[in-house]
Amino acid sequence: MAAPPLPGPLAHLAPLLAHYGYWAVGAVILVEDFGVPAPGETILLAAGVYAGAGELDVVKVALIAFAAAVVGDNIGYLIGHYGGRAFVHRWGRYVFLTPKRFATAEEFFHRHGGKIVTVARFVEGLRQVNGIIAGTSGMRWRRFLVFNALGAALWVGLWTSLAYLAGSHITEVYDEIKRYEIYVLVALAVLVVALVVRHVLRRRHER
Repeated sequence: MAAPPLPGPLAHLAPLLAHYGYWAVGAVILVEDFGVPAPGETILLAAGVYAGAGELDVVKVALIAFAAAVVGDNIGYLIGHYGGRAFVHRWGRYVFLTPKRFATAEEFFHRHGGKIVTVARFVEGLRQVNGIIAGTSGMRWRRFLVFNALGAALWVGLWTSLAYLAGSHITEVYDEIKRYEIYVLVALAVLVVALVVRHVLRRRHER
């Protein structure tokens, strides 16, 4: 079976997967997990769809994604642990980790404790910096490793499974998308108009 066309935001990752396969999955997830802006979750979904279509092995995708996620977060932990807040404030802006964003994430981390390491895997923004914050906050490495591995296993298992199922029925999925595409576009257009009207009315009321 030929590699399926990927829908929406997944489409731009098709050339990367076609040329580098598993290497692309591992590399993108790895760098995302120590703060580098990269589409880690997106490439995991795209790889799952490819696996469902028979282009990749789903077990290899899952194992590589899990290993990359754990290693990436542990690199982040080392950065936070040995570099400290001063290092993060000095260099964080180059990966969009501003002092304000870091302070907000750190406060959230302290408020929810170790369990946030597991949950953070599913939260955009926290997923990329939770290892760094765990390191700066002085969390014990073994405790971090356990919660981090659990979060990575749940994250990889969920998205790989869902994407694999979609890829296994990719023809039916595209047929359904085409069938309801016009309704979705109309609904989006109505939503945009409603938001514009609401904004205009609010501005008039403020005046």
